[in-house]
Amino acid sequence: MTETPAPTVKCLVWDLDNTLWRGTLLEDADVVPFERVREVITALDGRGVLQSVASRNDHDHAWPVLERLGLADYFVLPQIGWGAKSASVRAIADRLGFAHRTIAFVDDSPVERAEVARALPEVRLYTEADVASLPERPEFSPAVVTADSRQRRLMYRAGFERDASREGFTGPDEEFLRTLDLEVVVARAGEADLTRVEELTLRTSQMNATGVHYDDRALRGLLADPAHEVLVVAMSDRFGPHGAVGIVLLERRRRVWHLKLLATSCRVVSLGAGSTLLTWLTDQAARAGAHLVADFRRTDRNRMMEIAYRFAGFAPADCACAAELPAPTEEGVERFHLVPTAKPAPTALRLTSPDLAAVAPRA
Repeated sequence: MTETPAPTVKCLVWDLDNTLWRGTLLEDADVVPFERVREVITALDGRGVLQSVASRNDHDHAWPVLERLGLADYFVLPQIGWGAKSASVRAIADRLGFAHRTIAFVDDSPVERAEVARALPEVRLYTEADVASLPERPEFSPAVVTADSRQRRLMYRAGFERDASREGFTGPDEEFLRTLDLEVVVARAGEADLTRVEELTLRTSQMNATGVHYDDRALRGLLADPAHEVLVVAMSDRFGPHGAVGIVLLERRRRVWHLKLLATSCRVVSLGAGSTLLTWLTDQAARAGAHLVADFRRTDRNRMMEIAYRFAGFAPADCACAAELPAPTEEGVERFHLVPTAKPAPTALRLTSPDLAAVAPRA
């Protein structure tokens, strides 16, 4: 296990005039992309780096040009108008739920870059001369690229459609969730899942209990240990698949189950993924007659995870069962404890999961 490294870029925001294309649209309607721009856009898209636009232009004029150039589909949440670039970049980050340090902005104008730097100092800034080299830079090179990475843009777009449907729904949230035909699948991870599991330990932040990165070697060690469960969580609904959205790293002992890591994508927070997993784990532990002890380490982003634990009934560990566990190896890790009780099956979604309580723990 290692500390989370400096994050890779999750979203690159493009200026248009003299950055993505040559010239100024107001002066020349027949603009063409700079050399290698299309190659850069497709390369980053294939790695799961989302891309958007922040441009001072008329949207009804600029967007058809992007469509004509065959580039419009690569951009999510485009901000094309006459406001400050920093406001556009902020709006994109807020809508995606991304920390500013995972956002990059490329613009030919030093004035525009300076304005963004003043308002959003954590956003990474690049010039038009940097564009061709972006795919070679480490911050645009995720440690792993999975099937989910390659379809990340499509999954986010489905999410925006889902959100639009929710805004138009007048009933309670639980009723809306039923209309989605949600399915959650919890499965034991295999070799093919490890890259996505590692990616989730890197990319999740708001719903990550510790912020600890488990690399491939550490995950393989847990996978080979009969006392540990490495579980991957996938979701889908009528709008399409969400892909792999969560991980559970669990050590099962006879008296206590040690939840070393629970992490879910921020994309599925509103769908109740975290609470569904905690409820399921609570029921499984109750059936096995074991207490639950969960590791938690505060970060600047995971307050929501602490709330989820406390809402599920976890409290600072003061039970003798916690003494059976080795001391945390990571600085700042606290432990929350729960005496579990049986829980009913979810009613707003279909849950498919292994029966952990049916398998006797090793120790």
